[in-house]
Amino acid sequence: MPRQTNPHSPNRTPLVRLGQGDYTREIHPGDLNRHVGAAVQPLDLGFLISEPANVYHARAKDNLSSHALKDFRWSPRFFRMKELGLVASRDSEALLVGRAAHTLILEGRTRYETEYAIGGPINPKTGKPFGSATKAFGQWAETIGKPVLDDTQAALIELMAASVKEHLFARELLCEGVAEGVARCDYIGHPCQVRLDWINPLPGRGLVDLKTCENLDFFEHDFRRLGYANQLAFYRDILERVTGELMPVHVIAVEKHTREHWLDGFHRCGVWAIDTALLDQARSENKSAMTELTRCRQTGVWATRFESLRLIKNT
Repeated sequence: MPRQTNPHSPNRTPLVRLGQGDYTREIHPGDLNRHVGAAVQPLDLGFLISEPANVYHARAKDNLSSHALKDFRWSPRFFRMKELGLVASRDSEALLVGRAAHTLILEGRTRYETEYAIGGPINPKTGKPFGSATKAFGQWAETIGKPVLDDTQAALIELMAASVKEHLFARELLCEGVAEGVARCDYIGHPCQVRLDWINPLPGRGLVDLKTCENLDFFEHDFRRLGYANQLAFYRDILERVTGELMPVHVIAVEKHTREHWLDGFHRCGVWAIDTALLDQARSENKSAMTELTRCRQTGVWATRFESLRLIKNT
């Protein structure tokens, strides 16, 4: 994102300066919730496909996604086993909470309350709800017909949503746009699909990805460890193929856990602009992996990446 200043208030102190170096931009009070002027041309988001998540996931067998490509980069054989249905996908409390937080933060309360049930059966011996890990809770949840959040999980999600809403830059990125839009195209010889957390059509905003994390202090390390740059580069490249626009990329991260027990209820939110050079490097890695995937399909050889003899040296 190029350095920006407010031309209408050159002598006023900005409300906040966001980013670092070339990514620094000043936000003035008049910039918040400002109507888009006629000279500013927002991106037409008509290319986005609106479809339920289950429809999108059902089409994963015919389209390469960023998550599938991540599996392939880790181990082609693992990717192939999942593709053949030989590796079962497992849900977890962390994934459930993350999905529910995405729904509330990005799609709003009406969709959240439609998609998820909150509560649980009461233990008659204690007068308190059964925990989500208990057999009684599991049996009750099966009768509801949709994912169930216990009271503790629901309270956590509300706190996370409030934290995102209170963050100035997160609020600016999410003040306009579309959540959970889908795009598909052919790329590097593969039919591909992406389901995008958020696209803000205004210049300088672009693709916005929401992440939930354990501890914000370690998010930048986790960003690299978990391959988020490759995921976002894949999103960016598919969007470029569909729209002809190379969009800026931002990440909003919010904590699921607090640092200390006495900080219960305090969940920090942070916003990052992702360096174009980092995304370009990840794009190169993605292209190499997709070329290798084509070769694996042609040869029928799916490696684990640990076939060769390795040496641990005395350094």
